[in-house]
Amino acid sequence: MESLGELERAVMDQLWSRTAPVSAAELRDALADRGLALTTVHTVLTRLEGKGFVAHDEARPRRFAARATREEHAAGLMHEVLGQAADRQAVLARFIGSASPGEADMLRALLADNP
Repeated sequence: MESLGELERAVMDQLWSRTAPVSAAELRDALADRGLALTTVHTVLTRLEGKGFVAHDEARPRRFAARATREEHAAGLMHEVLGQAADRQAVLARFIGSASPGEADMLRALLADNP
């Protein structure tokens, strides 16, 4: 799974927070504090599309949306890290050991619901 640069992450955060596809101009406006040119936003969207994070429609102007939710992305990263571990049990044990009591309870409930 491809990693995200800082600007790519900002664009994805915008896309993940939306319920409908958005144009590059709308994204530029939402990221106005960064002073981005529209061409820069298009470049970032093209790169994200190449990495498989974003899809666009054929309308004019094109509208962009995330291909997966933020949660699906995070779960994919977790699976990728586990897949690279020589000792998955040790990685999971450290992860669970660092979880707060509330997170541990949530993990137990999720595991009980997904035998």
